[in-house]
Amino acid sequence: MKALVYHGPGRRSWEDVPKPELQAPTDAIIKVDAVTICGTDLHILKGDVPEVEPGRILGHEAVGTVEQVGAAVSGLKPGDRVLASCISACGRCSYCRIGVYGQCQGGGGWILGHLVDGVQAEYARIPFAGTSTHLLPDNVASDAAVMLADVLPTSYEVGVLNGQVRPGDTVVIVGAGPIGLAAIQTAQFYSPSHIVAVDFAASRLDAAKQFGADITVNAAEDVAAVVAELTGGAGADTAIEAVGVPESFELCTKLVRPGGRVANVGVHGKPATLHLEDLWIKNVTITTGLVDTVTTPRLLRMLAVGRLDTDRFITHRFGLPEMDEAYDVFAHPADSGALKVVLFS
Repeated sequence: MKALVYHGPGRRSWEDVPKPELQAPTDAIIKVDAVTICGTDLHILKGDVPEVEPGRILGHEAVGTVEQVGAAVSGLKPGDRVLASCISACGRCSYCRIGVYGQCQGGGGWILGHLVDGVQAEYARIPFAGTSTHLLPDNVASDAAVMLADVLPTSYEVGVLNGQVRPGDTVVIVGAGPIGLAAIQTAQFYSPSHIVAVDFAASRLDAAKQFGADITVNAAEDVAAVVAELTGGAGADTAIEAVGVPESFELCTKLVRPGGRVANVGVHGKPATLHLEDLWIKNVTITTGLVDTVTTPRLLRMLAVGRLDTDRFITHRFGLPEMDEAYDVFAHPADSGALKVVLFS
């Protein structure tokens, strides 16, 4: 089969590799119907995730049709169409027992495209398939569903829920890429009074307005002054970091009010300075996190009944053989206007 293979920082190739086989009775093999590229994949290609070894098939967001299931898999059969979660859950360890699947100690967590081969391929092995996939209703399209593999539950759980967004809050989201836009969309579940989006790219600030931000600020401007004026000098109730660079995290800590929350969602490859000399007295809560995907069933129900629009994320569609072109488009959003790209078999 063909797959997108990582060959070290800055090097990738769409090439022939062996088709995956069942390795454990809890595995399933899927034929990939739709797959997308994540900003985390770009971080891997930059060398920001050194645990990813050369030779690894990338990708952790896919919808596929089940071809084969292991003897221990229940609830799935060949022909089922499933969402493959970006997080694999053994279902038995102490973390899985409390729904903290991202920290699975039984061989799961974020492993697809990270510690084991991923889903940017014609076929993929899904470990712990019974607890790491979601059956899709007939009325949910594959491209719409694939947005629930990572980007929406990540923004919702690690950004909005960790950030404790409440009715009437002022929420600042630094970074208006797909993660930031998903945070804008899901923050609206809680009726904040203001959603402020911050980014350098005018095209992404325009997208932020379409997703529901009522105020947009170019990051080159005095963002702190804008937020101070909006909040009577108090600062944001919640600041969500959705980029993954030191400057965006440090900006969030400057924008948050005393007693507020900074929710870091971005994947960081370099140290960021924590200015405790300023923050220690402000009662600020800082959270980090890997998504648990515990909200995926809820988001899927909302999608199935038309309460959640995921099509708006998709700006480009490709065939699987166009993987290299899709990566180039996704990696240069200032030129391409890309938000999320989806590839179909």
